Amino acid sequence: MKVLIVVSPYYSDIAAGLLKGAKAEIEAAGAEWDVVEMPGALEIPTAIGISDRKSNFDGYVALGCVVRGETTHYETVCNDSSRALQLMGLQGLCIGNGILTVENHEQAAVRADPDGQNKGGGAAAAALHLIALSRKWGDIRKDIGFKPRSEDYLMAGDNDGPTTA
Repeated sequence: MKVLIVVSPYYSDIAAGLLKGAKAEIEAAGAEWDVVEMPGALEIPTAIGISDRKSNFDGYVALGCVVRGETTHYETVCNDSSRALQLMGLQGLCIGNGILTVENHEQAAVRADPDGQNKGGGAAAAALHLIALSRKWGDIRKDIGFKPRSEDYLMAGDNDGPTTA
């Protein structure tokens, strides 16, 4: 199992704590990890999307920190990054979201501490659980859509073949 950790080191001390917790969780599960850095939280979903199209990772961990400032930029970054990650998850990607959204640096430090709230480890655990769930149900098919033509079906306009559908 291979997991990509995408981290924004904008707040380097916070990112380091998140990263330490995530790596430890992934290693404890016997999985491998790779890390890429993005300038900010808004670029993290894009990096994951690019990776999904061009690489072979089983899951992703998004790590970063957004601290409320004096403008509405905080809401934009929080909402857009979270929404993008959620939409990719609904499309089947296994993503653990560890992008902290906090009022101040002190709140972030408590949450990022791998010996404290360990939100980086929690995000990695979420990704690992989603990977396991995806593998558990990976071979189940719902048979939704068009079925190929066979002798059991009469196609519209077809005068030959069985008389029942």
